[in-house]
Amino acid sequence: IQIHLCCGDQSLGSTEIPLSLLLKKGNVEIDQHPLAIEGAFALVPPNRAKQKLPQLPLDMTPTVGVSVTLQKESLSTQPFIPTNAPTETKQPQENVLSLPNGKTEALKQKSQNALTQADHASLAEDEATESEVESLKSEEGIKLKKKANNDPIAASQPISVGAFSCSEPVSAQKILIPAASHHFCFSIDLQSIRGLEVGFPVNCILRYSYPFFGSAAPIMTSPPVEVRKNMEVFLPQSYCAFDFATIPRQLEDTFFRLPLLVELWHKDKTAKDLLLGVARLQLSNVLASEKMRFLGGNGEQCWRQTCNETVNVTAAQGSGNKVAELSYTITLEDYGLVKIQEVLVSDSSQCVGAGQQRHVAHAQSYCASENHPQPRETLEYKAALELEMWKEMQEDIFENQLKEKEMAHMRALAEEWKKRDKEREALVKKKVTEYTVLEEQLQKTLRDLDKQERQLFSAESELQRVKKELQAEHERSLQELQHSVRRAKEECAHHIELERSKIKQVEEDKLRLQQQLYEAENKHKILEKEFQEYKEQQSNKPEIQLQSEINLLTLEKVELERKLESATKSKLHYKQQWTRALKELARLKQREQENAMAHLKKQQQELEHMRLRYLAAEEKELGKTGRQELEDIRNELNRLKQQEEERKQLQNDTDNSAGRVDSLHSKKLSEGMDDYLSRLIEERDILLRTGVYNHEDHIVSELDRQIREAIAKRNIT
Repeated sequence: IQIHLCCGDQSLGSTEIPLSLLLKKGNVEIDQHPLAIEGAFALVPPNRAKQKLPQLPLDMTPTVGVSVTLQKESLSTQPFIPTNAPTETKQPQENVLSLPNGKTEALKQKSQNALTQADHASLAEDEATESEVESLKSEEGIKLKKKANNDPIAASQPISVGAFSCSEPVSAQKILIPAASHHFCFSIDLQSIRGLEVGFPVNCILRYSYPFFGSAAPIMTSPPVEVRKNMEVFLPQSYCAFDFATIPRQLEDTFFRLPLLVELWHKDKTAKDLLLGVARLQLSNVLASEKMRFLGGNGEQCWRQTCNETVNVTAAQGSGNKVAELSYTITLEDYGLVKIQEVLVSDSSQCVGAGQQRHVAHAQSYCASENHPQPRETLEYKAALELEMWKEMQEDIFENQLKEKEMAHMRALAEEWKKRDKEREALVKKKVTEYTVLEEQLQKTLRDLDKQERQLFSAESELQRVKKELQAEHERSLQELQHSVRRAKEECAHHIELERSKIKQVEEDKLRLQQQLYEAENKHKILEKEFQEYKEQQSNKPEIQLQSEINLLTLEKVELERKLESATKSKLHYKQQWTRALKELARLKQREQENAMAHLKKQQQELEHMRLRYLAAEEKELGKTGRQELEDIRNELNRLKQQEEERKQLQNDTDNSAGRVDSLHSKKLSEGMDDYLSRLIEERDILLRTGVYNHEDHIVSELDRQIREAIAKRNIT
């Protein structure tokens, strides 16, 4: 029996009272007086809160006083009903259907760790006591059987229903678990809740129950967690696992038919708890997920299926709008078929029926023994006995052969194990060496990372410092810029005011000047009128005629000055043309001299060649041919002489032109001595600057002579 101490819907603690203490006494005592269990049982906190509570001393442990009484009802008034086939078939089915719940209760107690050490000890003692009772009953049954075989007359005596109700061996009252049942473990992990769409913070707890797992007691998360909008909160101690046995087809039908309803509650300390919404977890989704193989605790092959999903929590009241989102993980583990177990049938009516059936069976066997001889003396019995002995002998031979094969296999396995053990040791040593190298590399990497981290920290500090300096500089520059902008605005405003005042002053001056201009125009008109009158008066006087003559002479003077200037410009132009002509003449003279020198050299070479040819001709005495060549040479010499004479004549012409220049200079001596002297010096400098003449040339030396004579004449004057 499981007893809970609750506050509202919240379980504060629970205890369990094993009823096996009432059954181990035997039915003899329950016939005499009722059986009772009395005592103080320790309350165990829920599994979710037990991890956070400290261990309390024994004198401070919370307990509850319980008294459980079991008494046997009188069956004397009940009529005897013979057991028929349908009744016998129906009863095992009821026991089989009740098996998963009973087994699930025991496995759930194990998964939740709800028993204290004292309860575990009491359960162990109960199981030991029950095993002793079983052995005693078995021995008692064997003795009774021997006594019945030795004294068949005693077996024919009437046997009471009470004596056989439950004193016979229990094997006659056992029901087997169906072979199709599997051992399942189903776990639920409510991970997180997010997307809350409620207008206030929620102290969230989740609550659910699923009676198919063996318990209708609600399971809740603890402690409450605060959830707000736009945040995701992970739920503490939200994992729960259930161990149970059932048929796979029944498991699938239940999962497809019944979803798991998870309630979202708002835990309020000052008011009643508020149900905000319900999430429907479709457990059949885990059946569609991929199966993963793993080994169980005893080495058997097991299967695991896992499903991760997020479902909406819909409002419990209203139009079913979404309140939040719940993320969860469900896992189904299949440990395979359940090992063959036997369950005691504790129904008293069934015990009575079994006793009556055994009474009928003993009566029938006694009647048969009166009509037939002893079965041990028949040939069939002896043949069957020999067959059984032969079977036992063959079984012994087979067991010996099996043991020998098993030993051979064990030796081979031991050798293979040693071989693989050595390989594993070598592999482990190799891995240890590799791991040592990797550890050293990891240590080096850690040192490098530490160094880099310190460098990054220093760089980050430097960056922060530079950032602060830049920020301060930026703020200072911004302040200066703002101050400059403000000052510029003030200056601009001041300039605008000044310009406006200046414009105003200029406009005033403009008006004043316009007024003055108007007055001056009036005065000018008056004065012009007076001047016209004065001019008319003075037009008849002689001074006016003299003035007109003076004006005419002035105009003539201006015209003469213009002509003088034009003559001066013409003279300057002639001088420039004369200078260019001298330069061109000097260039032609130099080129002619170069050509004459080249031609002279060529003629000399030709003369030398002709002389050589002439000598050769004389030596060879060629006659007419030689004379013809000599005639040609003479003609050539005459031609060269003529060219030389023409060159000399050209030189004389050049000297004559220089003489004409001298005569030109002599004609100009009549002009002013200073002007003449400066002009000579300028002409000499021009000739020298051309680069054609030098101080040794005749024309330059002549100019020097004239300059000296002009200087002497100027000194004399």
